[in-house]
Amino acid sequence: MIEVEVKARCGPEVVDKILALGAVLKGTEHHQDIYFNSPIRDFRETDEALRIRIKEQGARLTYKGPKLDSQTKSRLELTVVVDDPLNMEKILAELGFQPSGKVRKQRTKYTLGEITFALDEVEGLGSFLEIEALAKDDWTAKQDWVLEILHQLCLGESIRKSYLELLEEQHLEGCSKN
Repeated sequence: MIEVEVKARCGPEVVDKILALGAVLKGTEHHQDIYFNSPIRDFRETDEALRIRIKEQGARLTYKGPKLDSQTKSRLELTVVVDDPLNMEKILAELGFQPSGKVRKQRTKYTLGEITFALDEVEGLGSFLEIEALAKDDWTAKQDWVLEILHQLCLGESIRKSYLELLEEQHLEGCSKN
């Protein structure tokens, strides 16, 4: 499945804008994402991601392939349910995968048809809105759709970096100031 996604920084006023489009509140979740790097290639260089996401509904292991275009974060996404995230972390370590970072956030989800709005409050980064759709084959039509919604919400340019990348950048900037 291709996840077609755009992301932008936002303020609290975005909730009213999403609701004005007709979106419906689905609920709030707390995520802890543990990212891993491969022993055979550097995911930072290949633009891939492997993570365990732990939330109230359980845990999932997700692989994300390289981004498919220059405007969005559209990419192949494969996810499986994990019954025991601690053992999954141990299995990955035994296979040579190294933890590369953690991201914690509170996510409030809204839906509008096939579109999901994820309002994220990311620990250490602030507020973001992700606009997502899933596609089997022709993901470019949905790409245009999510970009148009981003434009309608007047949130500016799409941020293509992951939360992990943004946290790492922030850490490096803090180190260079000292």
